[in-house]
Amino acid sequence: MSEAQAGGQEERFEVRVTSDSHFAWLRTRLAVERTMLAYMRTAVALIGFGFTIFQFLERVQQVPGRLVYFPRAAWYLSLSLIFCGVAAAVTSLFEYQRLIVYLRSGGFASIAGVASMRKRTPLYAITGVLIVIGIFAFFSVLLSVD
Repeated sequence: MSEAQAGGQEERFEVRVTSDSHFAWLRTRLAVERTMLAYMRTAVALIGFGFTIFQFLERVQQVPGRLVYFPRAAWYLSLSLIFCGVAAAVTSLFEYQRLIVYLRSGGFASIAGVASMRKRTPLYAITGVLIVIGIFAFFSVLLSVD
């Protein structure tokens, strides 16, 4: 199978179906999952910090006798952090999908030992919910103009 054709392209290397290669494929697949979860942790932190900073600094600005030099700074910072969190979640979703398609294509399909049936992981649902929460937080901060 050294010069196998997969989707009109030649394979870059020879794929041998052994238990070692199958377990290496599994380790790679789990590494992709861990990377996706790290992206999600980062996105949750950015969205959470953005919303928290906005709420905290809005309350600080309402304290009587407080002199605030840049009253819109909290608004801009919060929107930026929340936007970066949503962008990280969306980017990670596309990158995750691209890597999963690659790991199931060509010579890897025989190593993976997966059927043609595609199984979805909970990461798609978690990422979707996180994106919706991030968009909601973004617009709640955006529309909270005094």
